[in-house]
Amino acid sequence: MKIVSIGINHKSAPIDIREKMYFSTEQTSQALSELKKNFPDGEFVLLSTCNRVEIYCACNRAGCAEHEQIAKFLADFHKLDLNDFHELLYFYSDEDAVRHLLTVACGLDSMVLGEAQVLGQVKESYKLACSAKSTGKIINRLFHCAFFTGKKVHSRTGVSDGRISVAGVAVELAKKLFSEIAKSKIVVIGAGEMGELLVKHLLHAGCPDITVINRSFEHGKLIAERRGIKAAKWSELNKNIINADIVVSSVSSQEHLFDRKKIQKIMDKRREKPLLIIDISVPRNFEPDVDAIENVHLYSIDELSIVAKENLKTRQEDIARCMQIISKETNAFMEWFSTVEIGPLIGRMKEQFGQISRNELERFFTGVRQEAPCKEVLETMVDRIVNKLLHCVISNVESVAKNNSPGEAARLIHDIVCQAQKISSEADEKSRVK
Repeated sequence: MKIVSIGINHKSAPIDIREKMYFSTEQTSQALSELKKNFPDGEFVLLSTCNRVEIYCACNRAGCAEHEQIAKFLADFHKLDLNDFHELLYFYSDEDAVRHLLTVACGLDSMVLGEAQVLGQVKESYKLACSAKSTGKIINRLFHCAFFTGKKVHSRTGVSDGRISVAGVAVELAKKLFSEIAKSKIVVIGAGEMGELLVKHLLHAGCPDITVINRSFEHGKLIAERRGIKAAKWSELNKNIINADIVVSSVSSQEHLFDRKKIQKIMDKRREKPLLIIDISVPRNFEPDVDAIENVHLYSIDELSIVAKENLKTRQEDIARCMQIISKETNAFMEWFSTVEIGPLIGRMKEQFGQISRNELERFFTGVRQEAPCKEVLETMVDRIVNKLLHCVISNVESVAKNNSPGEAARLIHDIVCQAQKISSEADEKSRVK
């Protein structure tokens, strides 16, 4: 078996590339079905967030979905030219792929160090894959290992302390750019998990004048009532932006909600009043050209990395402790993984050894010895000897798998099985001659 992963993230690719490769929930399910159709023996999970798009695959080494095949799949699915982003992709195999997933699940590969939301995103991606029936024994074990490791890191280290989400960093950026943020009129577009998190951080920063606007007014109203803020209907969005000082947007949309023309009309009614827009959506809600409008200050999710890097400098000890945990859990998974491929072969070896012992016992207990009173005791003793010898062989095979490769261990067992079959056949032949 082989594990591979391929992807892009906020470190390897700019937002204009990431948003083109973003998968909605529906697209994720469709993509997983297509991958399973193209590679029936493979197991797949697709993780798509505002900061990354990654595919994890486990399959047989002969006929495995190779990195280049998955890269081409990404390009074809989104109708993109692979040459436009191939150099931005990263590729991992086996232990490196396992370590990368665990690092992602723990929030150590996030724009915001220790971001807690990413573990939930990994879990959601796994649930989608389970629903699409694209997982299997290896991927199931791998992702549960990632969940366990993420929980362990967050509970045993301080990596999640402080600004632990993109939403939190967005508010930090707003505070830096808007000195009197507590007096600002703020519009939060979107009432999903990220939208509510934004509201939480804004309230913590002392901002009482917040209006949440969502496509589903009832859902937005529930959040407003829960948080003690205002809610407005989607049809009132433009009117609220006209009166706002800060707009923070986190709506899931495949197209821009606002282009330059729409925002220009809004700004014409504001009488040169500055407007700060923080767009943390991928794909983006605001067309990038909006930033060229006078008195409009537009920041996308990539600009948040400035504040995130400041957060990183103070967390080196936490990072070291996290990496120790990740390393330990990666090694534990790889020890299990190294035996998966040889498991069925070990079963065949046990069967052949058992057959040899049965053949020898049958040859021994013939004639007058068939009714020997020691027959049952001798059979038990032979079984014990064979099992002890098998234990020695299996221990050495597992050592070969761990120190060399599962493939070499598989070849070793195959040779042993072939020799055992030959011995068994020779014993059968002698019995027939007699």
